Amino acid sequence: MVRLRFGRMPSDLELRGVYVPLITPFDTLGNVALDAVEQLAYEYLAAGAAGIVALGTTGETAALDADERRAVIEVCSSVCAEQQAALIVGAGTNNTAATIDAVGALRGTAGLVAALVVVPYYVRPSEVGIVEHFRQVAEASPVPLIVYNVPFRTGRNLGPAGMLEVAALDNVAGVKQATSGLDTDTLEILAGGPAGFHVLGGEDAFLLPLVLMGGSGAICASAHLCTERFVAMIECGLAGKVEDGRAHAEALLPLVKAGFAEPNPSVFKGVLHAQGRIPTPDLRLPLVAASAAAVERALAAVDVVTS
Repeated sequence: MVRLRFGRMPSDLELRGVYVPLITPFDTLGNVALDAVEQLAYEYLAAGAAGIVALGTTGETAALDADERRAVIEVCSSVCAEQQAALIVGAGTNNTAATIDAVGALRGTAGLVAALVVVPYYVRPSEVGIVEHFRQVAEASPVPLIVYNVPFRTGRNLGPAGMLEVAALDNVAGVKQATSGLDTDTLEILAGGPAGFHVLGGEDAFLLPLVLMGGSGAICASAHLCTERFVAMIECGLAGKVEDGRAHAEALLPLVKAGFAEPNPSVFKGVLHAQGRIPTPDLRLPLVAASAAAVERALAAVDVVTS
């Protein structure tokens, strides 16, 4: 890659709209149900999603072995390439060398536009260490990176100073900003990010205001359900249609709350199974299936949105 002497190398990658971070369905024997992975990917793209995120948090990636992860990528790659849709693959760990290996292994994947790389978790690195982690991964990656900033899960928040330093790196396309609300850190990142750096919402209750303040879309687990409505809400935000977008957001909020009432992705799996779209509602330990009551509440919220 040719580098500019000053500033950031511009990226032609446009991240716009709703990306669905696909669940990993399991069959009655506990194996990955690849046929269901394929069918869901087709359904979400047909509903207006801009792309699919494979091996994200919602995909229970930590519970999959290497062969299963590769199989999921291959199925999602095939669908996205056929449909000319964007594929994003989760490839981050809390080990820089392992993350470099993981992004390198994605080279040549059809349809792949970016790697989603989480802020290193558990080891609680300094901001200097986080920035250097992304610098080295970005230099090695065959595709642009999307930073995944999710302090609730990682124990570390990459604040605006560090985030904007990462945003200035070549081969960094954006961030999935999954913080608790539209906070001042997020507003500073939205205001200060360079051209070509895309802020995608990752906290599903706050997607519309984030887009109205300059975000370009969302990686939205809740969009496993009522996908068309989430797409419509984000499109309203991008077009500045505040009242229409607000109507969508108000209608979807009960569904978002119901979807996260128990550990993700248990409720979404429970609803998808009840809808006949995946063979079981099962998760792999230590996650367990959602309670019947939680699934019923989410199904009721879906009914309200679609009525």
